[in-house]
Amino acid sequence: ARLAAQAEGYREAVENAEPEARTEALAKALTADGYAATARSAPNPQLGEQLCQHHCPVAHVAEQYPQLCEAETEVFSRLLGTHVQRLATIAHGDGVCTTFVPKAGAGKAAHRTGGHHPKTTTASASTAGRNPA
Repeated sequence: ARLAAQAEGYREAVENAEPEARTEALAKALTADGYAATARSAPNPQLGEQLCQHHCPVAHVAEQYPQLCEAETEVFSRLLGTHVQRLATIAHGDGVCTTFVPKAGAGKAAHRTGGHHPKTTTASASTAGRNPA
């Protein structure tokens, strides 16, 4: 319920932003809620961006209930209108929560050009080989 209420505020921020600025708008909304979030280009900027949360006010709860991280990831996906991938979480011992946000059509372009999908090799050893969300 808490996440649903927060998501409504985030929805307004994201919907009022231009499509190319939506991840940044979400980061600003998250920062206002105490997550100290930033948006930056992914290691391969042509593929997308990374949404990084440098603080998690609910990390102590999320350690016991990883469903919070899963629900948050789903909210981000709905808000941004694309599948997103959680690469790291504070609740699992990483220094920052990192979510990969692909650019519109990036996956399709990779298939057409023989390129690769974004790799999750940046995930820490504590999350390697599993979905940390």
